[in-house]
Amino acid sequence: MNFLPLCTDGFFYFFFFLCCLLSAVCTLSSAVCLQVSMSPHSQHSGSRSVGIIGAGLIGGSIALGLRKAGWSVAGVDPDPDVMDIASERGFFDKAHHTIDSLLSASPDLVVVAAPPTATIDLVGSIQFGGPIMDVAGVKVPVLAVAEDLPGFVGTHPMAGRETSGPRAASASLFKGASWVVVEGGADAAQEVVESAIESLGARVVAMAADDHDAAVAAISHLPHLVAGALLSGATDTPAALDLAAGSFRDLTRVGASAPIPWVELLKTNRSPVLDAIGVLRDQLALFEAAIVTEDDTLLTMLSTSRETRRSLGAPVTHVRVALADEPGELAKVGHAFEESGVDIRDIQMRHAPYGGGGVLTLSVRPGEESTLRDALEAAGLLLVR
Repeated sequence: MNFLPLCTDGFFYFFFFLCCLLSAVCTLSSAVCLQVSMSPHSQHSGSRSVGIIGAGLIGGSIALGLRKAGWSVAGVDPDPDVMDIASERGFFDKAHHTIDSLLSASPDLVVVAAPPTATIDLVGSIQFGGPIMDVAGVKVPVLAVAEDLPGFVGTHPMAGRETSGPRAASASLFKGASWVVVEGGADAAQEVVESAIESLGARVVAMAADDHDAAVAAISHLPHLVAGALLSGATDTPAALDLAAGSFRDLTRVGASAPIPWVELLKTNRSPVLDAIGVLRDQLALFEAAIVTEDDTLLTMLSTSRETRRSLGAPVTHVRVALADEPGELAKVGHAFEESGVDIRDIQMRHAPYGGGGVLTLSVRPGEESTLRDALEAAGLLLVR
């Protein structure tokens, strides 16, 4: 669930807060009833167990998602502040103080949810005979140190948010996402790993480690660098950022991510990233040459790009709501979210030119737009067709 990609002004955060508050109030009574009717033992009776090392955005989201799916979840993080938030948000059934303590409990699956360098260090030093998986964004260096772990399976979820840390974790972060599983793992371990991934609502994609690193360099790591370059270039033109609208915001969305994790990831995947930069440099040179020619080369190139983009399909569909400048509009949207139960993947707000209301664009998974539209109209909101 991706709530924070584009709009970063106060209006959006106020809106987000109201929606979360409304959802909490609406579900409080049912949650209390559930706690009364089910003991902790009965909630996890016969379930699989998982031990998670790392309680940030990814580790926390895995914890919340697997608990929701009925797994018994234990966890540990070296940062006491992170563990405090994990306790506050209910990540774990059992919190451990050390990795050794977590491993000694012999969970059915261990998840290493740490940044790439820490993952390499951990995977190279952990002693565990059962299934163990990582979620780092680079695979070749991790697999290279996992030779002594017979149950190791390299993985990488293709999901995230622009905000990091345990407070950004969400049980629905991986719903509908692709989750790479590196080929070649032991069958028994891979079965457990894939079971956990499917419990989180993600789709398993089998790949070789080097193919994965080259692919993410092209479609994830390079776009982050491009976003940085576009933002840096725009600051050189004083009026440019004042005019920035949908297309520029879409292209530079990832530029809002915390920079330190990206520095580590880009340097860890150095060679494939440099290769991807070279390919982009060559492509830009071709576009540059096409602009100065008098033939149809530029038209052909842009047409080809358009067809490639259209072939990707639409991962989301959009529902647009016209918000009036009057009290209660946002509360109606929050109520529609609660009533529809759809998975909101993205939110954008375009304010009216002279203040007062605007158009709210809600992105949902294909097939869920009708449910959301019905709920919004039932709440008395005006849809933009």
